[in-house]
Amino acid sequence: MKPTPAQRKELAARRSELMRRIGKNGVAIVPAAHEVIRARDTHYRFRQNSDFAYLTGFPEPEAIAVFAPGRGDGEFVLFVRPKDKVRETWDGRRFGAAGARRAFGADQAYDLDEFETRLPSLLSGREVLHYTLGEFPEMDARVARLVRHLREVSRRGAAAPTTIVALETTLHEMRLFKRPAEIELMRKAAQVSAAAHVRAMRAAKPGKYEWQIAAEIHSEFDAHDMQPGYGSIVGGGENACILHYVENEARLRDGDLLLIDAGGELAGYTADITRTFPVNGRFSPEQKAVYEVVLAAQKAALRQMKPGVSSGRPHEAATRTLTEGMVELGLLKGQPDALIKSEKHRQFYMHGTGHWLGMDVHDVGRYRVDGKPRPFEPGMVMTVEPGLYIAPGTPGVSKRFWGIGIRIEDDVLITRDGHEILTGDVPKSVRDIEQLMAA
Repeated sequence: MKPTPAQRKELAARRSELMRRIGKNGVAIVPAAHEVIRARDTHYRFRQNSDFAYLTGFPEPEAIAVFAPGRGDGEFVLFVRPKDKVRETWDGRRFGAAGARRAFGADQAYDLDEFETRLPSLLSGREVLHYTLGEFPEMDARVARLVRHLREVSRRGAAAPTTIVALETTLHEMRLFKRPAEIELMRKAAQVSAAAHVRAMRAAKPGKYEWQIAAEIHSEFDAHDMQPGYGSIVGGGENACILHYVENEARLRDGDLLLIDAGGELAGYTADITRTFPVNGRFSPEQKAVYEVVLAAQKAALRQMKPGVSSGRPHEAATRTLTEGMVELGLLKGQPDALIKSEKHRQFYMHGTGHWLGMDVHDVGRYRVDGKPRPFEPGMVMTVEPGLYIAPGTPGVSKRFWGIGIRIEDDVLITRDGHEILTGDVPKSVRDIEQLMAA
C-alpha cells in the first residue's frame, strides 16, 4: 500500500499544482472517507475518497489533509489514526503519524485527536479557506466551529479566514485533465476490462444465469488486483431496457440479447465499457437492425471527439443518427428535426451520450463554461455510449422489437490530434462479435 518513488513524485506534483492555484493566502482542508457499516460489526470494503486519494495516496479512513502554501514548518500536513496494537491485530496495520511522514511525504503528521488543537495555527493568517461543504457534515461542523472561534479571537492575534471557497472549483478542474501517469493507469484498467468483456462473450450461453457471467468478469478483475469500478450491469433480454439493472439474477434465454456494462478499477482509476451481444451468438434480423443504428450513432459521436469541438456535439450527433434510424425502423414517425425538438426520441433514448471518466465513473469537472458546453481539450477522458431501449409492450411498436435493449460504450481520451479509444480491444461490429462467439 506504500506508494512507489514514481507515485510519490506524481502525488507531490499534484499537491504543488493545487497550492500554486490556491496561493499563499489560501489553505485547503481535505478529509478522507470513513468506513461504512454493512451489517452490525462488519463494514463495506473501504474505498478512499477520490479527492483525498488524488492528493495524498494515503489509504486509511478518517484521515485529514491540510495544505498551507508557503508555510515554513511544512505545507502538507496529515492527521491520521494513531498506531494501536489491539486494533491492528483485529483490523490490520496502520501507518500512524511516523509512517505518514516516511511513506507518503507529509511534511508533518499528527494523530487525529490533535486536529482541533493544531488547526487554528494552520488557519491563522490565511484569508481564504478552500473546503468542500456538504460531503462530510460532521467535518463541516468542526471546521465551522474552529473558524468561528478563530475569528472571535483574531483581534488578539493573526486574522482568521474571511472567505470559504468551494475546493472543487479548483481541484476538480485539475482532476478533469489527466496527467500522463493517470492516462497510463486508465489504459491498463481499460485493457483488463476489455479482456473481461471478451471473456464474458465467450462464456455466455443459453441457460446460464446473469450472475454467472458477472462472475467471469469479476474474476478477470481479481486476477489483475482490480475491483469493479461500479455495480456491474449484466442484463439479458428485457432486463437490458432497465438502465441501471444490477440484480443480475435472471436466466439467459436463447434468442435474447445480453447487455453488459462493467469496468474495473485499477489504483483508483476506472474503466467503463458496455457491449451488447446475442446470447446464442447470432443476431436476429431485428436485433441486427437496431444494433447497426446504435453503432452508427456511436461512430457519429466519435467523429466529434477532438480538441476545440464543443463537448455537447457528440450527443447531438448521436441523437440525430439514432432518431433517423428510429424513423427508418418504424419506431418513430415524423421528421427527425421535429422529433428531436419535441424530444419524442427520448422514449427510446433517455440518457446522455457520455460523461467524464477518471477516478470516479461519473468523474468530476464542469460540462459547461460561461453557460455553454465547454470545448474538448487534450487530457480529457469521456465515455461515448449511445443506446436504444424498446421496452416490452411499447404501444405502436411491432412486437418484433419488444425487449431489445442495446448500448455500446467506449472510453475515449482526447489527444492533440484527435482521440484515442482506450477500450477498443472489445469487438463491437456484428461480424466481429459473431465470429468471436463462434470460435
